[in-house]
Amino acid sequence: MNLTAVSDASASKEIDALFKLPLGEFTAARNALVAQLKKGGRQAEASEAKALAKPSASAWVVNQLYWQHRKLFDRLIEAGERLRRVHAAPLTGGGARDPVNARREVMAELAGIAAEILRDGNHNATRDLMRRVTSTLEALSIYGSLPGASAAGRLTEDLQPPGFEAVAGFLPENGKRAASESAIQMRLPQAEPATKRPSRGNPAAIPRRRGAEDRKRLIGAAKTAVREAQRTLSRALKNAERTAAKLEAAATRATAIDRQRARIEKQLARLSQDAEAAQALAGKAATHANEATQAAEDAERALKTARDRLHGVTGDEKD
Repeated sequence: MNLTAVSDASASKEIDALFKLPLGEFTAARNALVAQLKKGGRQAEASEAKALAKPSASAWVVNQLYWQHRKLFDRLIEAGERLRRVHAAPLTGGGARDPVNARREVMAELAGIAAEILRDGNHNATRDLMRRVTSTLEALSIYGSLPGASAAGRLTEDLQPPGFEAVAGFLPENGKRAASESAIQMRLPQAEPATKRPSRGNPAAIPRRRGAEDRKRLIGAAKTAVREAQRTLSRALKNAERTAAKLEAAATRATAIDRQRARIEKQLARLSQDAEAAQALAGKAATHANEATQAAEDAERALKTARDRLHGVTGDEKD
């Protein structure tokens, strides 16, 4: 068994566990892990853990989406992969609509869940924070599994989606242009024979014009992808804002209900105290009434005894 591989796997799991924690517990848990690794003689791993920065709130919630909602997160990455493949192909036409719609839907769903996670973690899902969350999600969906892409689940800062230049970079590079142009030409309509459509100007310029037209179509498709991404981001932001507004209204209502409940509980406590006092007074009154009744009975018996004695002495009739 390779002990180094086992150690690396263990450290990887321990680092993953850091990014799954509530944001407020990250720093203390990281420092504890560094101390534990140093104590175990794992200095390199301790240095790696010590270098980990505490995530921003927006990066943290995206990490939670990755760890807690993996299926939905993977759908976002898959939709981004599909969209990239469509835009990398020439003459896409309307073929990008399905992946664009799919990515828009899953981003909106993830943004709603992110707002709930932030609320549960006592973070305010402000408009700016949700904008940074959706921008990071969009960037992850565009970069996907490309070389050098940020590792989802361990983000420490926000990601910015690539602009037009980066999207254009997804298209065939100059080094591969000859092969890509030949593949593109195989999919383009064949030129008519010279006997039916005589060429004008220099015949050698026709392939160059055709290559320029192909590149123009590819650039047009890339521009369309950028516009679609911007519209997707705008819709996701609006949806996130609506979700945040609903959550804020719900929180306000919950606070009002809590206050009303507290007032009612105080009133009930006072009523309970009053009821107990009334019961105590009633008990005392009943005791006094019993004592008065007993005193009256005793007085009546004493009066009867006195009369009997008087009658025995005087011989008079009873009154």
